[in-house]
Amino acid sequence: MKKFAVLIAMALLFPLTACAQAPGAKWQEGTHYVVLDEEPTESPVIREYFSFWCAHCYRFESIVEQIKARKNPNTSFEKVHVNFMGMTGPEVQDAATKAMFIAKQMKQEEAINAAIFKYIHVQRAPITNLNDLRNIFIAKGLDGDQFDGLESSFGIHRLMQTNQAKIDEYRSYLTGVPNFIINGRYQPTFTRDMTPDDMIELILWLSQQ
Repeated sequence: MKKFAVLIAMALLFPLTACAQAPGAKWQEGTHYVVLDEEPTESPVIREYFSFWCAHCYRFESIVEQIKARKNPNTSFEKVHVNFMGMTGPEVQDAATKAMFIAKQMKQEEAINAAIFKYIHVQRAPITNLNDLRNIFIAKGLDGDQFDGLESSFGIHRLMQTNQAKIDEYRSYLTGVPNFIINGRYQPTFTRDMTPDDMIELILWLSQQ
């Protein structure tokens, strides 16, 4: 009778163990992610490489918001704006990067990022220089003089240098955007059968590896 009870307990425990292992077992190296030949970061970080001119990046923003909301508190999230897209020149793309960091300093990053995306993909309006981006800030009720002061500041210059360094470091792995580098050495691969929830789950799981 005692032996029978042990067998029943093991039978009940097995499905629970299987469920606990399911997230890791679901994702396979070589199919769902690549391990890069790079040193891992000191702390967990999800880094999104994107472009304001990328329509898929625009549509991916709702997924990014869920990733940011559901990630562990000890995991940081970074947006890296690239400047190698063919839709416009690198100088204009760098201007958009600068606008993103100015907005961050003004604590308006999410609002301005959304406004830039909509300006390009909804209004279908061209961005040709930094002044076009400045006008987006003003249209959102922000101070043009504050924009001008930040634009030439040393802090923004340093942020631009850091952004470019993050591009250069992983440029050979970036064949397109949106793209993610997680903890410095994991790159997720989104297969055709994956749902948005799958993508979120994969990124969050990689951030804990």
